[in-house]
Parts: sequence; structure tokens; C-alpha cells
Amino acid sequence: MKTFLIERDVPGASELTHEQLVKIARTSNDAADSLGLPYLWITTFVAGDKLYCLHGADSAETVREHARRGGFPANVVTEVVADFGPHTARESR
Repeated sequence: MKTFLIERDVPGASELTHEQLVKIARTSNDAADSLGLPYLWITTFVAGDKLYCLHGADSAETVREHARRGGFPANVVTEVVADFGPHTARESR
């Protein structure tokens, strides 16, 4: 399974209430369940007028189908090829 970063343009995203986020989460879970394929929603970050999501799937097309079924925008879908952080500096070669 590959990891994808999804950028979603959602005007007013940072003003969504907890109840609205719960509804979106339920819709996303239902859309993932309906795919009949391996699919993992990892997390979503809300920032300004955007949602940034990390999802696991076999292809970008599966991510786009999840978005279509959930009624979500998927303005940019990019495969994550590596990750690093402060811990990386402490790793030996």
C-alpha cells in the first residue's frame, strides 16, 4: 500500500465545527468501506481553507474514487515517497 498526500480546497475549513468534522469523518469512513479495496485514512490536518490528508491506497485513482464517493474535493493527490524529521539527523549511515 502506498501513502498519498491529498490537498483539498475547502473554503472556511478552519471554521468547521467539531460536529461538522465528525460528519465528514463518517462520510469518509463510509466511502472507504464502499470501495471494496484496501484503503486507510491515516489523518487529516485543517489549515486555513484547506484540508491536508494522508491516506493509504494502492493507487492515486483509488484515492480519487474515494473522494468522488465521499463528495470531497481532491485538488492535488501526490504519492509520498519518503518522510523524515528530527530523528533522521540522529540516524547513522
